[in-house]
Amino acid sequence: MEEKEIVLLEDTLITSKTDLKGDIIYANEDFLKYAGYKMNEILYKPHNIVRHKDMPKTVFKCLWDTITQSKEIFAFVKNKAKNGNFYWVFANVTPSFDANGRIINYYSVRRYPNRKALPIIENVYKTLLEKEKEGGMKLGVETLMQIVSSYNMGYNQLILSLQQS
Repeated sequence: MEEKEIVLLEDTLITSKTDLKGDIIYANEDFLKYAGYKMNEILYKPHNIVRHKDMPKTVFKCLWDTITQSKEIFAFVKNKAKNGNFYWVFANVTPSFDANGRIINYYSVRRYPNRKALPIIENVYKTLLEKEKEGGMKLGVETLMQIVSSYNMGYNQLILSLQQS
């Protein structure tokens, strides 16, 4: 069965919250609509329930490394719907803090991605998947850092510029 792309409406705001392990503790209606799940199917399940096989593990390693250091991160993410179809999002993931400044959970907002950026991202992700097969996560991360530095800017700056171009 061939996957079909589900294209987000431009005003879509997919939001979710996870606990510190990445298990879903909140998802809005747009999340349920595009992912094709009912709330009882995803609540307290790992967020990677929507991870698409075309997504390099490297991207999620960078994401987790960043948010666990109390910083936000941006990324283009290809998600898998329950029915096997997929949808692209532009994601912003941020930690949420308690009154003492400790991270208590993670909040993610996904929007309509810049469609012009997707071919660039798809090529980068294809390269990262090949490097991960060849040399594991270490080579994947090294390759991503080389790609980012070739643009003479930081990771978030590059991702934001692709979304805005």
